[in-house]
Amino acid sequence: MKEFVGETESQGFKIGVVVSRFNELITEGLLAGALNTLKEAGIADEAITLVRVPGSFEIPLAAQRLAQTGKLEAIVCLGAVIRGETPHFEYICLQASNGVREVALKYDLPVTFGIITADTVEQALARADVEGRNKGSEAATSAVEMANLMKDLEADS
Repeated sequence: MKEFVGETESQGFKIGVVVSRFNELITEGLLAGALNTLKEAGIADEAITLVRVPGSFEIPLAAQRLAQTGKLEAIVCLGAVIRGETPHFEYICLQASNGVREVALKYDLPVTFGIITADTVEQALARADVEGRNKGSEAATSAVEMANLMKDLEADS
């Protein structure tokens, strides 16, 4: 039986990061967590392409444009959508998650989902804590692991 498990250290990867500016207090924490994790994985600053977009709805389009270049091993998507008084939350969350998934499948590329969907600001902040639980860090770890896994699967085929 063959078993494949991706490593969490870079093999000279180039990584894209797309981050939403909306809910910046939260998304900057996600970004800091992701960048710290990428650095710990051995990815140099010059191997990271950072794209800032207005909101989470715009993340998939920017991720798609990065994927089209064919120059990246993975893309990390970071954002924060907080429930309000209207159904807007559901529409944005659905479109952002579907869009990220579509880019990954269309380009056969790890595109990770570090978009927090929370009921309150407090819940979102708890998931963007640079010193503690950080969904940006988790998304970056997944990106490196999946990039390694895709490389290993390709080498085996």
